[in-house]
Amino acid sequence: MRNLRILITTALMIALSSVGVSAASAADPVATNCTSASHAQAQAAPAPAARTVAAPVTVWLAGDSTMANPSSGRCPVGWGSQFDALFNSDVTVKNQAVGGRSIQTWLYEGNVSSTKGSDGECRLTSTTYSSRWQAMLNSTTGMKAGDYLFIQFGINDSSSTCPRHVGPARYQQLMTMMAQAALARGAHPVLLTPVAAITCSGGTATKNRGFVNETFAAGSATRAPVIDLQTLSVSLYNSLHFCPNNGDYSGSGPLGTFFCNDHTHFDTYGAQRVAGLVAGDVRRQNLPLAAYLK
Repeated sequence: MRNLRILITTALMIALSSVGVSAASAADPVATNCTSASHAQAQAAPAPAARTVAAPVTVWLAGDSTMANPSSGRCPVGWGSQFDALFNSDVTVKNQAVGGRSIQTWLYEGNVSSTKGSDGECRLTSTTYSSRWQAMLNSTTGMKAGDYLFIQFGINDSSSTCPRHVGPARYQQLMTMMAQAALARGAHPVLLTPVAAITCSGGTATKNRGFVNETFAAGSATRAPVIDLQTLSVSLYNSLHFCPNNGDYSGSGPLGTFFCNDHTHFDTYGAQRVAGLVAGDVRRQNLPLAAYLK
């Protein structure tokens, strides 16, 4: 009897062992499949997106004294000299504006005569471009794809005498040509109407510049954005209550802080405010350059 109990107990232990091994073997494929699935999911998961690095941009400026860097003293200070400070370090501003220039004398420095032709335009003695425009057009060191060219003339151009005189049709032609040259190099032209001087009609600042229609027409012809700086500047003058005034440009009052003593050119503060108008419209029009503004 004792031997029979031993035999039965041994048989049961063997049977139970076989069941345990089978269960473990059956579970192994499940564990293996789960591990494999997790590994596959990990491999399929997308990597984090790389941070976009902004490409360096050069902003080229072409214009007159209201845009130019100051030569000496506190006046005049062109708004272009204050433009760079509004951008981050990925932007370089190259200000090629020069005082006293019309769009034609800026382009053809030294080659515009003092006499008019039968068409009423100042005669060119040579069609050779100025060194500053040639430098911008240089294929190695000039405007490149992604750069910007801001063009603002229209003040000296209104002169009735040569060499600065430019007629409306000629003005539009030259501004269009400059915009097309930028586009041909992959750069982005931005056209500006001329910034206003301060003139008053009673208590209201008024517009006093020409070549506005021609600037918009050049913009339409080249699909270049236009910043209406005349309208923006007059609106600013009215918001600052510059009119009426007693013509005091001594530096102690609002006019003297903003303008030089000729009601046209800017002191540093005025140049900063006008540069802010231009930057603000770059943002308002959602130009790609706005991404670089501080």
